[in-house]
Amino acid sequence: MRTFFFALMLCCTTMLASACASDGHWVGLAGERYVVEVADDDQARARGLMFRDSLAEGHGMLFIHEREERQAYWMKNTRIPLDILYFDASLRLVSQQRGVPPCSAGDRCPPYPSRAPALYVLELNAGEARRLGLEDGAALELGPGIAPGR
Repeated sequence: MRTFFFALMLCCTTMLASACASDGHWVGLAGERYVVEVADDDQARARGLMFRDSLAEGHGMLFIHEREERQAYWMKNTRIPLDILYFDASLRLVSQQRGVPPCSAGDRCPPYPSRAPALYVLELNAGEARRLGLEDGAALELGPGIAPGR
């Protein structure tokens, strides 16, 4: 009984930590909803998903920039393979970098640029873009509480 209670408490704590980390934010993409952490300042954008060993299924990170321009992301100290999806100010997918591998080479990690100006960048677990069949022009929906860029 004691082991069951401990396991139940651990499960509840993990779920609560996940909900708090995202502040209940979500985005919609291709008919699916993803719980996201929002990185909307320089410090949060620079930290991104560094040093994490996993990203829960159905979760991601949404980066919001101050200006719509070509963006280039890298995987410095990122341990999780990701799909990097670039969206313009109209919330339309303008570029994709799929299956980007982790990188532990520090400042020697290669950049993964967008092909067009973007205001939003969504990072999901590698394989999600393929699973969803994403094509350029796909619409991103911002859930309540996510302030639009600009």
